[in-house]
Amino acid sequence: MKASDFRELSPDELRAREKDLREEVFNLRFRLATGQLENTAKLGIAKRDLARLLTVLNERKAQA
Repeated sequence: MKASDFRELSPDELRAREKDLREEVFNLRFRLATGQLENTAKLGIAKRDLARLLTVLNERKAQA
């Protein structure tokens, strides 16, 4: 997702999406470590999405 997509979400939706992304990153890292992950680019994409989401949350926190 793009940062602009995250900016359109409500705070509750952002928190739920953050939880999902953290779980996804954990699962991808686990699969990478066990050799079950075929497309390693998915891990980088998930980490970048999580970073974008956290950036939007911190921007909103700074504005308040």
